[in-house]
Amino acid sequence: MAKHAGVSKAAVSKVIRNDYGVSEAMRDRVKRAIDELGYRPQAAARALRGRAYTIGVLMQHIGIPFYAEIMTGLVEQLTESDYQAIMIQGGTQDKTEKRAIDALTDRQVDGILMIAPLAGRAQLEQVAREIPTLVLGRHDRSPAYDSIVDDDRIGSELIMEHLIALGHRRIAHITFQQEHGRPAGQMPRIRAETYERVMRDHGFADEIAVAATSYSEEGGHRGARELLSRSPRPTAIFAGSDEAALGVLAALHEAGLSVPGDVSVAGYDNTRLAAHPHIALTTVNQDGDVMGRTAARLLLERIEGRSAAVHFSVIPRLVVRRSTASPRPRPADTQ
Repeated sequence: MAKHAGVSKAAVSKVIRNDYGVSEAMRDRVKRAIDELGYRPQAAARALRGRAYTIGVLMQHIGIPFYAEIMTGLVEQLTESDYQAIMIQGGTQDKTEKRAIDALTDRQVDGILMIAPLAGRAQLEQVAREIPTLVLGRHDRSPAYDSIVDDDRIGSELIMEHLIALGHRRIAHITFQQEHGRPAGQMPRIRAETYERVMRDHGFADEIAVAATSYSEEGGHRGARELLSRSPRPTAIFAGSDEAALGVLAALHEAGLSVPGDVSVAGYDNTRLAAHPHIALTTVNQDGDVMGRTAARLLLERIEGRSAAVHFSVIPRLVVRRSTASPRPRPADTQ
């Protein structure tokens, strides 16, 4: 920035701090350079003072199990460097997420990992112009920031084709409640759209049943109760996340239904809890540890000066466990 303005770093620092001893002409040159480069004052100060050796991580909620796996990979990769990670919770509202992003920016972190952010592409690009940024879990791309995504279309197809191959026709889906105007590249929408497309492709359009709640145990429980109240009830439920699937299992237990005897259940993420022998959830593995490690590596490359955007896609794989099986033969129209 000092080079862009044609002045010394000391002069830039004085202008940012609004110190005395700087001519109006020099002050105007520095301010014009700041505007042309798109710096916020904090970003300009960061450019002068060097690095903080800190990576900021934005997530909706720190209690989401899959996010914990991403963090594990990130932190383990960062142990090979001088960098540390700090986490902040953005919540599920635009206002709280923006406050969290501003907090990371104002604390002058060297890079930001945003996990499934709510913000639109323009907002993300604005942040990326100030700080090296990586967006994880969004399918929309930008030359301004790096991205990592699971191929949610392939993953959802794997689940659906598995259930259909078992003989299921009445397959329901639990998705995340999307607010109007949310970016189309968010992964819950991709998973829900793929579910509906596969159902139509197999001639089961009349059997499409979607409950829009949340990717949480509570959301899965609420969604399952809604789906079970319909007639005929589904013989299989594809929950958009493992956490939601746990809520589905609880709702089925409360209803006196067996898994997979009465209803098969599938999740998404292959979190550690999914492999518990008392749960044994069929799910899709998108390898959160690899995502976290890759995020750390790409952010450090950006910090070191790489300018070309990198978009990394994880190829998912199906993990079949005991929560899915062929539907039981039932008398017509009794369920």
